[in-house]
Amino acid sequence: MLTKRIIPCLDIKNGRTVKGVNFIDLRDAGDPVELAKQYAKLGADELVFLDISATLEGRKTMIEMVLKVAEQVNIPFTVGGGISSISDVAILLKSGADKVSVNSSAVKRPILINELSQKFGSQCVVVAIDAKKVHGDWFVHLAGGTIPTKVRLFDWAKEVEERGAGEILFTSMNNDGTKAGFANKALARLSKLVNIPIIASGGAGTLEHFADAFNIGKADAALAASVFHFKEIEIANLKYYLKENDIPVRL
Repeated sequence: MLTKRIIPCLDIKNGRTVKGVNFIDLRDAGDPVELAKQYAKLGADELVFLDISATLEGRKTMIEMVLKVAEQVNIPFTVGGGISSISDVAILLKSGADKVSVNSSAVKRPILINELSQKFGSQCVVVAIDAKKVHGDWFVHLAGGTIPTKVRLFDWAKEVEERGAGEILFTSMNNDGTKAGFANKALARLSKLVNIPIIASGGAGTLEHFADAFNIGKADAALAASVFHFKEIEIANLKYYLKENDIPVRL
């Protein structure tokens, strides 16, 4: 049986790790390279770095940080933020990233997913989807959650799989930073709909929330930020808890 993955997420703004609630009210959470080193030692399965201001401000993800992280950690890591071309991805992978995450640019130009998966392999391509439940339906939002679209979450998830995405990182904007649990109903529907791994994001607050994401939401991986950054949950404790509850994890 495939083990479930625990993934700390580092949202990067101006070279620092930040964390907010519902995508706003950001506060500093530390140096990304130092945090990455700690997480690798503490048993994280993977890391995700998202330059949350890159798309909004028209900047490219920081290559320098990727080079430093690649030198310091021995676990796979994904980088996203402002990626919109084959050349963007080529330099990130060359700098040491294992995967890239595309979001706004893929919604604006969906064929980008085809291009990246054909060039680098689907295993390198993660499509991040930030979605918000509005009047009972889930809609995709762009540019760090600041721009609503009429694109429906489940339609888009199916399309990105068909275009060659290797994985979906689904963040519920309604749950993000609330520590009230993941959007498990939406996760379960996504997991049933597509045949590629789903990473749950948004809402982790307790050990039970992670178990629910796997048992109820049927997620393949669970991603969190503030509960790890501010040491509210220790990764080792989380993994032992999951194992005790018959959820397969790498110890």
